[in-house]
Amino acid sequence: MDKKCERKSQDTSEEAEEENDEEEEEEEEQEEQEDEDIDEYTNAGIDKECESPKDPVEYKMRKKRALLKFKTLVEDAICKNYLVDKPKKSKRNAKEQQQQLREDISLWGVPLLPSRDHEGTEIVLLKFLKANNYKVRSAFYMLRKVMKWRKEYGTDSILDEDLLTRDNDELKDVVHTGSTDKQGRPLYYTVYGAFKDKALCTKVLGTEESRENFLRLKVQNLEKSIKQLSFKSGGVDSIVQITDLKNFPAPMKELSSISKKIVTLFQSNYPGIINKNILINVPFWYYTSRVVTKKLMNPRARKKFILARPSNVTQTLSKYIPIEQVPAQYGGLKRDNDVEFSPEDKALEHRIRANAVGHVNIPVTEVLNEI
Repeated sequence: MDKKCERKSQDTSEEAEEENDEEEEEEEEQEEQEDEDIDEYTNAGIDKECESPKDPVEYKMRKKRALLKFKTLVEDAICKNYLVDKPKKSKRNAKEQQQQLREDISLWGVPLLPSRDHEGTEIVLLKFLKANNYKVRSAFYMLRKVMKWRKEYGTDSILDEDLLTRDNDELKDVVHTGSTDKQGRPLYYTVYGAFKDKALCTKVLGTEESRENFLRLKVQNLEKSIKQLSFKSGGVDSIVQITDLKNFPAPMKELSSISKKIVTLFQSNYPGIINKNILINVPFWYYTSRVVTKKLMNPRARKKFILARPSNVTQTLSKYIPIEQVPAQYGGLKRDNDVEFSPEDKALEHRIRANAVGHVNIPVTEVLNEI
């Protein structure tokens, strides 16, 4: 009886080992097939073709071909279920894979499956192509990394997290969103001046856990801004980030570390989302420290940075933002808890030439006093 049991257990273990070996072989075959598919769709010459736009017409055609190849590759990756993960191909999880395929894979609220013909799909995919100079292979690998990071970081549920507590309630004045620029892009503010308070600075950046919470708060507000975007033809599909460096504390290790981490994270996982980075009240020492930060950015990202010294804050902001949407502390007309003017009220400009007489009509609401 014991011998029979031993034989059965041996047979079972051998079958399990054989099944595991088969799964490993199938997984290796699947990975090889994925690489072949990527090679097939990216085509040897397309990455090199888009590097030197000598003929504008030809360059435009090459970009169209790159988009077509990218869409085909993404379609294949989603249908074969290897865009986000590389699941093991076995009979036991075949049903789970089929169920996962039925789920809608999307990014920033836009379906990524090209065959669904969503008007925002091309707009999102183009952001990845532009960030990689229309190199299909690089754009595809970037998309996969972004999808994997979002899954691990939990970005789809980050808006539901309560990251502001009694201990760090002051951060609501450090990181916040509000109003739009002249093109309707949401404005995303980071006001570092609050960190002149050493106690707050230590509380927010003093430990690895607190720095991670601050980073998540930055991501949360960025995701909140993305919710306001409209990924369609003629719609607003990017934001403007404004960073106020007034009273910014002298360079410190923790602040420098978290700043570099934020720059790298946003650049790697949100291609094309930030249209401009406007830095205001920039201290002189920041220009020298920025030499290090610039090395972390690609040329396309560097062009998006606009720096303004304290004397040019109002002029710089009013160039991109309606003056009625510029906060009063920056020389604009937007006041907190304003009961006299609503966000819909527009500022009107009236120019009068030198040595000339003009008339300005100011509409007012008539108030009748009861006698």
